[in-house]
Amino acid sequence: MAAVAFIGLGNMGGPMAANLVKAGHKVTAFDLVAASRDQAKSDGAAIADSGASAVKGADVVITMLPAGKHVLGVWNEVLPAMSKGTLIIDCSTIDVESAKQAHALAAKHGMASVDAPVSGGTGGAKGATLTFMCGGEAKAFAAAQPVLANMGKKIVHCGGGGAGQAAKICNNMILGISMIAVGEAFVLAEKLGLSHQALFDVASTSSGQCWSLTTYCPVPGPVPTSPANNDYKPGFASNLMVKDLTLAQDAANAAGAVTPLGKHAQELYKTFDASGHGGVDFSGIIQHVRGLAGK
Repeated sequence: MAAVAFIGLGNMGGPMAANLVKAGHKVTAFDLVAASRDQAKSDGAAIADSGASAVKGADVVITMLPAGKHVLGVWNEVLPAMSKGTLIIDCSTIDVESAKQAHALAAKHGMASVDAPVSGGTGGAKGATLTFMCGGEAKAFAAAQPVLANMGKKIVHCGGGGAGQAAKICNNMILGISMIAVGEAFVLAEKLGLSHQALFDVASTSSGQCWSLTTYCPVPGPVPTSPANNDYKPGFASNLMVKDLTLAQDAANAAGAVTPLGKHAQELYKTFDASGHGGVDFSGIIQHVRGLAGK
């Protein structure tokens, strides 16, 4: 078992750190929020008084932070305090350019590094069923894999530094677009007098089948475990979908890619967020679609 430093103990990072403790790793954790530190302590982690003190003696350092600027700030703080050869993994969802800069920082300090954003939401974080999309050198990925396996069920090496972030934003662009499409289909079905169950029974076994429908259905009933059955409690909040769709648009603009559906999905989620629904699960976008239908 490894000595693991975990920095960033929010809705995703806290349960991930707890799963490392359950797996038998010695976890030293840090977060700026006192309540998050307290929860990690109750989950069995040792609590450090700073990021730099958390990483001392660690074999592996994991960060789970809101944005690229936070990752770069923390890595600049902790890398000088780490022992040479320590593996550092970032599980945040950030822009590709910041991820590449983080890899460069790690290399400068003689550390192996992996960008490993996740898919699976808070349920996946708690249940250790996350998917990790990894970027970095093959040797670093091989070292990261056993640790990530304690927090997820699928770990994919996507390529060099930043490739994990690229895969994450492409995946979530598909997710955002497909959830809107599924929501539009159910709203149309309502207008046509078709029951939710009838549409689900047809589309879930036909060419309209997709994850947004069969696993995360945006109407209550057909998939009892979807947030629609719990007043759209996230899950994966709409404001986080805005973040990921914006990262995708920024990357598309930088790369010269044309993604009109991705752009429109971003606009719809931004409007939904701005109307006070940022904390609602992203499948709640169907409520916004219904509102558009009523105009």
